Amino acid sequence: MPALIKVRPEHVGLRLDQFLLEHYYKDQSRSYVQNAIKEGYVLLNGQKVKTGHSLKIDDEIHIEHIETKALDLDPVDLKLDVVYEDDDLLVINKPQGLVVHPASSYHEPTLVHGLLHQIDELSSINGIARPGIVHRIDKDTSGLLVVAKNDQTHQKLSEDLAKHQIKREYIALVYGNFVENEGTIDAPIGRHPKHRLKMAVVASGKPAKTHFKVLDRFGKYSLISCELETGRTHQIRVHMAYINHPIVGDPLYGPKDVIGSTGQFLHAQKLTFFHPIKKEHMTFTADMPDTFKAFLDQLIQDSVL
Repeated sequence: MPALIKVRPEHVGLRLDQFLLEHYYKDQSRSYVQNAIKEGYVLLNGQKVKTGHSLKIDDEIHIEHIETKALDLDPVDLKLDVVYEDDDLLVINKPQGLVVHPASSYHEPTLVHGLLHQIDELSSINGIARPGIVHRIDKDTSGLLVVAKNDQTHQKLSEDLAKHQIKREYIALVYGNFVENEGTIDAPIGRHPKHRLKMAVVASGKPAKTHFKVLDRFGKYSLISCELETGRTHQIRVHMAYINHPIVGDPLYGPKDVIGSTGQFLHAQKLTFFHPIKKEHMTFTADMPDTFKAFLDQLIQDSVL
C-alpha cells in the first residue's frame, strides 16, 4: 500500500535514503532503498530526488508499493565459469571483456544475461537489470565476484561489503618500479572534472583506500597485489595512475599506446567472505587469464636472459 510520511523536526538534515532505511525499509538493504528512490517509487514533495537529498521540515515523502516486474532480458549461453555454487549464492570467474550488467548505453550480452541462462533463481534487491549482482568489476578486468540467489543472502552480503568485511584481492601489472615493497593509497575518488568517462582523485570525492604489495619487479614494470578497503568505480586503476604507476594495458588511465589488446592487466584473484546462511568463512582463488600469464611469462623470461 502507498504511504505518506511527513518529515518531523528530529529528522531534518537526514539523507532521504538513510531516513527510509531507519524508519520504513527496515528489513531491506541500502542498495534496495536507493534503487526504490532512483526508479521513482519514492517521491519527495511529488518530485524525484537524489538518494542523498537532505530532508527539511514538513517535507512529504510519498512511497509507492514496489511491484516485481518480469525481467525484459533474454538469457544468453555464455558458458560462465562457476567456481562455486550452493542454494544461496555462487562465485563467478568473470572473463575479460564482459560487462557485469546491462545499461541504457550498452546493448551487448552481459554477465546478467549469462546468469539468467545458467541460474534458475537470482535476488531481486538490485533491480530488474541487475538480478543477483552484489558488486561489480570493470568490463576489461577479469576475476571473481559473488552473486546472490535470494534477497536474504543479497542483503547480508551487501551489509558485509559496506562494512569492508568482504575481502577482494587483485593482481596487477603496472608501469615503473617501486622504492617501497608495500604501501597504502588513501585518496578520495570522484567523477573527473573534465572527462565524463573517467574518475579521478578529487577533494570532493568519496573516501577510497587501496593497499598494495610488490610481488615482482621487471625494470619498466612491477607485478603487485592490491586489496580494496573501499570499492569505488575504477578504484585501483585511478589510484595506481595517481601514484604514477598506471596499469599496463589500461587505455583510460595509462599511456595512449597500450600494450596488449584485451584491456588492462588487472585480475580479481582472491575473494573472501562470510557465508550469510552457512555461517562459514569462504575463500576462493582464480588464475589470471592466459593473455596476462603469457605476457608475464615473457617478462620473466626476458629478465633472466
